[in-house]
Amino acid sequence: MEDSLAATLAKFLGKIHQGDCVAGLKKVPSGSVDLAFADPPFNIGFKYDQYDDQLGDDQYLAWSREWMAELHRVLKSDGTFWLAIGDEYAAELKIEAQDLGFHCRSWVIWYYTFGVNCKKKFTRSHAHIFHFVKDPKNFLFNHDDMDLRVPSARRLVYNDARANPNGRMPDDTWILRPQELVDGFQADEDTWYFPRVAGTFKERAGFHGCQMPEQLLGRIIRSSSNRKDVVIDPFSGSSTTLAVAKKLGREYFGFELSKDYVRLGMERLDRISTGDRLNGSEEPSMSEYAKRDARKAKGVEKVQRALFADDADIHESLVSEIAQIIEAFSKTNRGYSVDRLIADPILNEDFQLACDRLSIPGTPAERNRFLFRIRKAGKLKAASVDTTLRTKIGWREVSPFLFASEIAWRQIVNKYCMSLDEIFCDPRIATQFDAIAAGFAPGYQPLDYRWAALKLRKEGSNAKHRATLRTPKQFGISGLSKKKLKSAQGELVSELDLDKIPEGPGVYVIREPGGDALYAGETSQLAARIATTFSEAGPREMWLKQFSDLELLVQPVSTVTDHRFARQSVLLKWHRPSWNTVKELAG
Repeated sequence: MEDSLAATLAKFLGKIHQGDCVAGLKKVPSGSVDLAFADPPFNIGFKYDQYDDQLGDDQYLAWSREWMAELHRVLKSDGTFWLAIGDEYAAELKIEAQDLGFHCRSWVIWYYTFGVNCKKKFTRSHAHIFHFVKDPKNFLFNHDDMDLRVPSARRLVYNDARANPNGRMPDDTWILRPQELVDGFQADEDTWYFPRVAGTFKERAGFHGCQMPEQLLGRIIRSSSNRKDVVIDPFSGSSTTLAVAKKLGREYFGFELSKDYVRLGMERLDRISTGDRLNGSEEPSMSEYAKRDARKAKGVEKVQRALFADDADIHESLVSEIAQIIEAFSKTNRGYSVDRLIADPILNEDFQLACDRLSIPGTPAERNRFLFRIRKAGKLKAASVDTTLRTKIGWREVSPFLFASEIAWRQIVNKYCMSLDEIFCDPRIATQFDAIAAGFAPGYQPLDYRWAALKLRKEGSNAKHRATLRTPKQFGISGLSKKKLKSAQGELVSELDLDKIPEGPGVYVIREPGGDALYAGETSQLAARIATTFSEAGPREMWLKQFSDLELLVQPVSTVTDHRFARQSVLLKWHRPSWNTVKELAG
């Protein structure tokens, strides 16, 4: 009898049978199938090749009951049935399946982006997947499969030694976003992500409008069947279920109404072999997590041998953290320097995420400071990390907002007594710096303001020396001497006529009327700089919020590029303005 059943079943295996699934299922021997997956038409008017997807409610439910009854019959006593369905009939089909003798183990919600846009309701971005079994006390569920289990939050977030080394089973909400692959996971995420197969995806078979992702089917087939078990899909469509079953070493067959889909589906099956990798973003299973742990340990060991051969006195735990920081930096710096990675909010966020994945302890500020110390110790150079890409933000680009960066720098220093590196290492303080700079010169990105300050610091170390090479008279700024400043007649900002400011290079001083200087600067475009500084769009208020009025003194010069910041350095020495970075530029 068993030989006869096997011979009958063999006629079905490895094929997509063209025709109505109900008629086809009636020919399949009872109790011969281990796993059934069905993604039937949702009865929402989708344009299939051969099927009318607009049945009446009673007709659709009667038809659904008919094919589900046949699936119940062909499944073995310990068999499993997975059903994917939309909102419209999810509750009804669950009840119909239970009336037929199925028992619901899980009601999975599949959430995905790339949802179907809706005009008069919220955009749909989920589907329902029911996990049914014939016998609630006797069914297959491979809960020990390491390709199914995921690392827990206790392990990912806290690196807690008490975490189960075998991980945990995933939640029953499956979140599917194409922009987040394995390498893009947050440290505190333990939900797996599969992308819905959108039209532009490489995984797309190209001949069917409703295609499930292979990774999703992989989870279902791994959990509810073993190698050589028989998997059936009564609505083969793009043949993804059968393709995944073949790749995972299962026997398989399906039914499909459309002759074209049968032909294209069989061509797809012919192109793959047992053991092929599943398409789409891989799931962060415990087996993959273990592989990554091994690769990470091997990489850390290699870095340690290269960097610390002569540093026997470095504590072992510190050696590991240094190697991991270097690994995180090398994965996220994109060829840029440490200065750029610290100053660039986007690069630094990537760096912090990489540190999270490697379970590197510390706050973002602590990690950033540690990275600076590693660079200073020469470890990055020893590790041959590429930092040759240059940040192309020149003096011409920073000129319109350079003064704003300088003022923000000085005000943060006054408040926190921190170096510029320390300011940018701490994202909280760096954000305050950005806000101050944007208040004085709005419209630029945080990296722009921060890079201008770094450029100013680098040039400032040479400014004082350059100023000694020529006299103030040769620079053309003797008219703004400290002695003459008190008697010189400046123009009140409240009465300022921007059209009368000279074009071209110049120096300027902003002070309280008849009082102390606040800021002294130089620029190759004096009129443009003053217009930016005191425009009525907002920056003027930043200057005047502490003073009833201000006074401006300007003086054209022949150039400011021959000895950059030398003229400004002279002004700082004379007037000691409170909003410049005096210590950096004037000494």
